[in-house]
Amino acid sequence: MTVELWMLALSVVLGLVQIVVASHAASLQRGYWWTASARDAEVPPLTGLPGRLERALYNFLETFPLFAAAVLIAHFAGRHNALTVWGAYLYFGARVIYVFLYAFGVPVVRSLVWNVATLGICMILIALF
Repeated sequence: MTVELWMLALSVVLGLVQIVVASHAASLQRGYWWTASARDAEVPPLTGLPGRLERALYNFLETFPLFAAAVLIAHFAGRHNALTVWGAYLYFGARVIYVFLYAFGVPVVRSLVWNVATLGICMILIALF
């Protein structure tokens, strides 16, 4: 399996971990009865760490499909080179760092790290041309 596919698989694991952690944090704030309910009632937005974990998850869910598509297109097109490898490493590594920065409420640097992850996707796309 190529490095790019490994980074894609690890990104899936990262997404699953983020889902579990964010949902448990929300449950701690709202209560497990709310989690087990139909969730029909309006609730205030999550605050503090649970809110930051939820926003980090939503951000991951916005970028992951683009990364997955880029990696799969490169794989099926037979494009495997330094750009695709480093792009995949940058995306995955930056996404891991991003979660921690967001969870601890670190501004500015978090946005720069987001740009690194996005650069990783762009590098894979550039390798296609």
